[in-house]
Amino acid sequence: MRVFAGFLTVFGFMALFFITLFFTTEEADRAQVFQEELQNAVNADQLDLNKTSLLLDKDGNVFSEVNRPFRLYADDENIPPFVKEILVASEDQHFYEHVGFDAGAILRAVVKNLVFTHIQQGGSTITQQLARNLYLGQEKTYNRKLTELFYAHEIESSLSKDEILELYLNVIYFSNGVYGIETASQYYFQKNVSDLNKAELAFLASIPNNPGKYDPLDHFDQTKVRQERLLDILVNTEKMSKEEADKLKKVPIKLNIRKRIDRYPDYAFYVEQELKELISLNEGYEAQLEKAGSPQEKEKIIEKLDQRVESVISSGVKISTALDPSLQQKSVEAVNATLKGQQLQGASVTIDNKTRRIAALTGGTDYRKYNFNHAFQAYRQPGSSIKPLLVYAPYLDKFKSSIYEEVNANRYCIGNYCPVNYGGAQPGTVTMTRSMSQSYNAAALRLMEKVGIDNAFNELSAFSFEKLTKEDRTYAAAVGGFTYGVSPLEMTDAYTSFVDGTYEKSHAIINVKGSSGKILYEWKQKRGQVWSDDTTSKMRQMLANAASDGTGKAAYVSRPYVGIKTGTTNQYHDYWVMGLTDLYTTGVWVGHDIPQDMSGIERLRPSHKIWQAIME
Repeated sequence: MRVFAGFLTVFGFMALFFITLFFTTEEADRAQVFQEELQNAVNADQLDLNKTSLLLDKDGNVFSEVNRPFRLYADDENIPPFVKEILVASEDQHFYEHVGFDAGAILRAVVKNLVFTHIQQGGSTITQQLARNLYLGQEKTYNRKLTELFYAHEIESSLSKDEILELYLNVIYFSNGVYGIETASQYYFQKNVSDLNKAELAFLASIPNNPGKYDPLDHFDQTKVRQERLLDILVNTEKMSKEEADKLKKVPIKLNIRKRIDRYPDYAFYVEQELKELISLNEGYEAQLEKAGSPQEKEKIIEKLDQRVESVISSGVKISTALDPSLQQKSVEAVNATLKGQQLQGASVTIDNKTRRIAALTGGTDYRKYNFNHAFQAYRQPGSSIKPLLVYAPYLDKFKSSIYEEVNANRYCIGNYCPVNYGGAQPGTVTMTRSMSQSYNAAALRLMEKVGIDNAFNELSAFSFEKLTKEDRTYAAAVGGFTYGVSPLEMTDAYTSFVDGTYEKSHAIINVKGSSGKILYEWKQKRGQVWSDDTTSKMRQMLANAASDGTGKAAYVSRPYVGIKTGTTNQYHDYWVMGLTDLYTTGVWVGHDIPQDMSGIERLRPSHKIWQAIME
């Protein structure tokens, strides 16, 4: 009789709702539109939760979380049946029988609410709670409650009971910014939900009923009382014996709170930027941007790309990277310790010679996430550090000369351009090896003149220098004079060509996997030959000589192989140290955000010290 009366009440409300909708032809159309929108909204293929994406280091350990709120998704097979039994028994005992709403519960709620002037009790089923969390919000009005019934019924029509429970357990709130059972398990116990014991599961299941009242951090005792009450409900509904319940009540609950993981912000920020580049390439946005005919069209494409990136991140992907935590920490400490108290900025990039992946990256002193990242966002004049790429290697490739070939290093002018050697030196005729190790500007100018500006820049086009322009094709480039400049990442990336003569643009991301473990994105590119074997061998010898007996001597480290080239720009605005060992290629830049004279600290060799500290 109770159930029959409940159904009559519910359908009475529904009839009243539809009579109102159908009162006019116009309202009939609106009702049809409402039904269509409802079916579209509750689409099993489109149900999507805002999940947390994870960044993983080279060993598969999480080092950063992307996207808030914190939510890790648990598939049905990974959710213990016990926690489902608890929630059904305590929240919705007729869950497996009803069609989205419990008519009897609604009748009781209506009778109780008639006594008061506002809604006191909702009589909501698990399905209604799911509808509320996914679509409707928490407003307590009769109109919203009635809409909730339609959504709940549509959910029941679209999903199985197991699918509804899976979704419900992944959307409910567990206090402290935690959503979903797997997230709660990780946050409160630092375990997978499948690894929790029954006492811990019952404890977690106590929270969603009233997340404020049963917050384990502020009200642990009340949460424990609620846990024991849930166990008693299982006994009363014959889902558990009293003996087992009493035993579980005595199991100690030891919280192990998980702090948000947000390590290595320099590297994490770069990974997020690289993800955008990877998606753009794989999904055709890059090609669209190249074909765009106007700034407005480009702006629209970029907006769509940003939306797509947000969609991928909110889907809860796992981004595997090449981050080496110990090397990253070492790099951060080197930059901060060396530049501390000097109001200087610095950046470093370290790339694995074998994989050509970015193992470490620092974006500035005391770097904070999403601040300007000097490693890949700062474009500065490279000074003499460009000479191996633009002058010496192209010269060796073209003329097949010996590294002991002699070149005049005294002052030399081409037209009105007359670069001066450091300290005004006039060393006369020197070997090509010595001219590079001592970084004589006049010698570099003479060699570039022989190579030809276009030939030299054609060699440089093999690399990923984004801001090179036609205006850069002048003899001033021989000593690092560019319109916009280059980034530390671009320079380090190009120097990997001196590992074995080949080049492949370096990346931090190895692959991006969806929640099912399927690879969604990965870089697909081939390594190409840039320098001949002969040129590579000679360049390595010259770089090694510059490291042991040239301008790179202050950065020298004891390794099976070490090659270094330094760079200092006009007015001492930038200090560079670029080089490689048998294992890594590392680039370091030091300077001010607004360029200013650093001649007063030249003797301190800050860029050398950072490079040495990283590579030792």
